[in-house]
Amino acid sequence: MFSTLLLLAAAPVVPAGQPFTCTPVRVWDGDGPVWCAEGPRVRLAGIAAREMDGSCRSNQPCPDATAVLARDALVRLIGVPTGRSMEGHVLIKGPAMRCTSVGNGVGNRTAAWCVSPVGGDVSCAMVRGGWALRWDRYWRGHECER
Repeated sequence: MFSTLLLLAAAPVVPAGQPFTCTPVRVWDGDGPVWCAEGPRVRLAGIAAREMDGSCRSNQPCPDATAVLARDALVRLIGVPTGRSMEGHVLIKGPAMRCTSVGNGVGNRTAAWCVSPVGGDVSCAMVRGGWALRWDRYWRGHECER
């Protein structure tokens, strides 16, 4: 267990423009991070969801959906819940997603556009469902993949 936590703490940031695979294993909230079995932690690009305490940061869009609804929707879009971690993450099992990095998503997170075999373009699905809002500052002309 300690080695798993150590590995997750040392998550690499995938360089901007680089495609990568993310097999989701845990989720924190509606815009991430999504923890990938391959190492990266993904902050979903182009969207904003509520923080788990229900708040919104002053510099980002604030959706009506609660943090729990957004987190649970994200889990369903990328896999199925299998439990909870000691830290409060939802543990999940899901198929590998195709992601493309847009660079550092603050700290050791990779901001990325991801497409899941379950829910399609994840950022777009979160916006369509009303669980997150498009964040124009970071959307940058993204076209939703079906």
